[in-house]
Amino acid sequence: MRRWLLALLLVLAGAAAADEQVPICYGYGCLVQADIRYTERQLGDVERLLSAALDAADERKLLAQAVGRLYALAGEQSDIHNDRGGNFADAGISGKMDCIDHSTSTTRLLQLLDARGYLRWHRVLGADVRYWALLFPAHYSAVIEEKMDGEAARFVVDSWFVDNGQPAVILPLADWKKGAGPDV
Repeated sequence: MRRWLLALLLVLAGAAAADEQVPICYGYGCLVQADIRYTERQLGDVERLLSAALDAADERKLLAQAVGRLYALAGEQSDIHNDRGGNFADAGISGKMDCIDHSTSTTRLLQLLDARGYLRWHRVLGADVRYWALLFPAHYSAVIEEKMDGEAARFVVDSWFVDNGQPAVILPLADWKKGAGPDV
């Protein structure tokens, strides 16, 4: 009985420390998905990075770096290493990503971090969109919200603006909705 219990505990401990797999979209409009495997060591590095945050603002700065790292690791396993910021610098190459690919994939990465308890000051929301000419969707992005009492501040985590592996751009949602970006 004792050996059986010990074996069960070892199996459960191994399952708790299992690698994670996340589908990452590319090809524009999530045409293609690559199942990316993140090892416990890689995720531990991200956890250590995020655990250094002293407050919500600091967590956002570190989260931008963490998302960039996760995309760089995904690029080692897929064609997204070719992705360049925006939609024009990588036209016609395998691995290109539009804002739908980025908003979907970044939301999945943020959900992974949240599920593992790595986000202390933020929760993950669904992707949001800003419109062009009031009618047409122009750009999508992942969104996080500060964990706080009262009206919580919301921010986009937008990896579309940058080349693969670079820190994501994090901006207040209201500013982003008005067209803000890293070069705007």
